Amino acid sequence: MNLKSIIIKNFRCYKNATKINFESLTTLVGKNDIGKSTIMEALEIFFNNQTVKIEQDDTNIYSVSKDVELICEFSNLPDILSIDTTSITSLSDEYLLTQDNTLKIKKVFACGKKTPSCETYIVANHPTSQGIDNLLELKEKDLQKIIKEKNLDAKLKGNPQMRRAIWESVTDLQLSEVEIPVSKPKEDSKRIWEQIESHLPIFALFQSDRSSQDSDNEVQDPMKAAISAAISEVQDDIDKIQKKVREKAEEIASNTHEALKTIDSNLANKLEPQFTPPTQAKWNGLFSIKMDTDDGIPLNKRGSGIRRMILVSFFKAEAERRLKSTSKRSIIYALEEPETAQHPNNQKILIDSFKSLSEEDTCQVILTTHSPGLASELPANSIRFIDKGEDNQPLIQSGIDVFDKVAKILGITPDSRVKVLICVEGPTDVQALKSLSEALNKEDNTIPNLAVEERVAFVLMGGSTLKHWVNKQYLKGLGRAEFHLYDNDVRSYEDSIKEVNERGDNSFGILTRKLEIESYLHSTAIKNSYGIDIEIPDMQNKEGKAVPKIFAEAVSPILKFDKIMSDSKAKLYLANKAFPLMTAELIRERDPENEVEGWFRKISEMMN
Repeated sequence: MNLKSIIIKNFRCYKNATKINFESLTTLVGKNDIGKSTIMEALEIFFNNQTVKIEQDDTNIYSVSKDVELICEFSNLPDILSIDTTSITSLSDEYLLTQDNTLKIKKVFACGKKTPSCETYIVANHPTSQGIDNLLELKEKDLQKIIKEKNLDAKLKGNPQMRRAIWESVTDLQLSEVEIPVSKPKEDSKRIWEQIESHLPIFALFQSDRSSQDSDNEVQDPMKAAISAAISEVQDDIDKIQKKVREKAEEIASNTHEALKTIDSNLANKLEPQFTPPTQAKWNGLFSIKMDTDDGIPLNKRGSGIRRMILVSFFKAEAERRLKSTSKRSIIYALEEPETAQHPNNQKILIDSFKSLSEEDTCQVILTTHSPGLASELPANSIRFIDKGEDNQPLIQSGIDVFDKVAKILGITPDSRVKVLICVEGPTDVQALKSLSEALNKEDNTIPNLAVEERVAFVLMGGSTLKHWVNKQYLKGLGRAEFHLYDNDVRSYEDSIKEVNERGDNSFGILTRKLEIESYLHSTAIKNSYGIDIEIPDMQNKEGKAVPKIFAEAVSPILKFDKIMSDSKAKLYLANKAFPLMTAELIRERDPENEVEGWFRKISEMMN
């Protein structure tokens, strides 16, 4: 399940109902004390209510109501729900979806109490016609009674099937959005809610205001998990120890009893030891682990930036461990100000990691940031700008209209060194061109190395980062030349290239001669990166498959994917590991006519 949105009402600064939409990667940007952390903590309360717990004074100070409302909406829902071994149903069959076929869950926290209580509802487009509006709460015998009264031709077994038969017998269900209580559910509503809960994403929050010690939960939790796993692996040895202790105790008890009888046989007819072996938790508690880093230096003694990087890593590892150890299918990483105490190079490493995580089907990433360096590398469609509205309430904005505000508030300015804008289809094309140019530059330094060249900026025509948008928008009026390179797999691109070349402003466009950028890879680079041998066709193979599909089918079983990865994910894997292993020699073997080198020569000419 993927988080689609949250509506926050009467929680801290969010007095009025405020909706925040989420992508696979979402970034909250705004001034201090504007409500970014409040969104993160609202999500933590909704999913866990542990790292941050709802408190009595969490209601908006200007509100009369003492109830906090959090409504989360989800997509990518489970196809079936298993109530028991014989009853299979679905959210759709039970009318538990919205009109948009999403799942909406509402939690109301009563903060008028010292310890706030929580009521949970499913907000759904549900039947409201009299007599059939509460079928989820009815017992089997009650459903059977309705079927008999209506004289329906339906089996009197299996609650989901009986409900379906009853609903289908009604001409007008009077579907309407209602709130179905599930906190204290009755009958199948309880079982269905338990199933839904098992599919909700794991939400893992890493807050910004922490001391970064090796006693933090993000360190200790995975270490405790490691101890638990280790103990499980040596359980046979532990059982032998416990058996030996039991035998020794019984031997001592027997000897003591015999000695007792010699003193007075009437004192005790029997003396047996009641042996209670240590529980798993007690065994775990016998051990603790402190963290040392390079040269035996304790983690606590390292710089704050290194400590935080290590703890972010522990946070990620623990979240993934939780994902693997439960039946939950997805995870949401929420990190506040990951750039804190980080060198710009480390910020780049972090953002690349977050982007990769968000590409996984089971992962979403939510960030807050004040860093212009980190924000400038983020996909522009991930930005959520939080500002104050006319009523002094937080206002959530997104889309191209807010990029200028974000750029100004964070201090992102166009790079005046940029001479050429390189326009490509997507982020994997950027990595491919950087890797190919770097490989050729090592052999001939007159070829520009786009991985470090400051006079170029990449613009993703299929979705830009904030930095690229800033450069493109701000530099457009300065007459910067544009170099367009598109794959040869879309015929309509020819018209776009023709238009670019007819501008007369020193811009240049070209299509790849091969099908797409991945077609220039060498099989050796793929073998060295993933250990597989595949054929690299210039266009498509005999089965009509291009390189990403061929690669996906070969590598997915090796990486133990449940299904064949998508073409877009295959492109990402090739960009991250195969393209960086291309050498000038491998490029020339795949491109004897020096087409690739020609792209970079043209860019160099445009820069100068």
